[in-house]
Amino acid sequence: MDNLYRLVNLMQLLRDPEGGCPWDNRQTFSSLIPYTLEEVYEVAEAIDKQDFSLLKEELGDLLLQIVFYAQMAREQDLFDLDDVAKSISDKLVRRHPKIFEEGVDSDKATWDDIKEAERQAKNEHQPNTLLDDIPGVLPQLLRAWKIQERTSTVGFDWQETRPVLLKIAEELGELEEALDAGEAQERLAEELGDLLFSAVNLGRHLNISAEEALRKSNEKFMRRFRHMEQQMALKGTSIAACSMEEMEEAWQAAKLPES
Repeated sequence: MDNLYRLVNLMQLLRDPEGGCPWDNRQTFSSLIPYTLEEVYEVAEAIDKQDFSLLKEELGDLLLQIVFYAQMAREQDLFDLDDVAKSISDKLVRRHPKIFEEGVDSDKATWDDIKEAERQAKNEHQPNTLLDDIPGVLPQLLRAWKIQERTSTVGFDWQETRPVLLKIAEELGELEEALDAGEAQERLAEELGDLLFSAVNLGRHLNISAEEALRKSNEKFMRRFRHMEQQMALKGTSIAACSMEEMEEAWQAAKLPES
């Protein structure tokens, strides 16, 4: 733990109003949000690459974000890093009664039941609905998953996968109808959103994260497109100079090394 204490002390020095770093001193809770999100995605990328040396580095960058927030909170007498650690430790104990409490049998409330009780306790003095505490700043594919997951707890969900596939076909048909009818951009966006929402639902029923699936598809597309660019360069030309037929041929060739 010595290095964790060292990191906390370094952050205090960086935030010192007199001798600290001007950039660090300018930061606020809100200004750090983009950096935090970036670090989370870089951790995911390192895991995807199975590059554990890089993962160690990226986890350090993410840890720095947490220490940074805790330091700013400490300066405002809100909480400190020890309070953060206590909060998550208490939550882990509370949500695993069968492990940390003696005499608890298998009929004890499940993880989801405990989470729901915590959610209700947080909002006991506020008018709320089932979906109130799902953050709006989440990536929207992930947010759609959480919305669907939450409503499924009260039975608002299909019990099988086949109806979800039919729903996707229905939404695709509605988008096609809107296109054929020359509907306005706003209507097309609405129909596309419904299609994406249904696709997320299919992923949830298959236990496949739509966010993660799309990230991997993005990487696959980029890898294949780079291969096309490299092959065209070897021929002394470029993608932009190719016909659609040449592009299709190059694309199919780019898929071969992965098959």
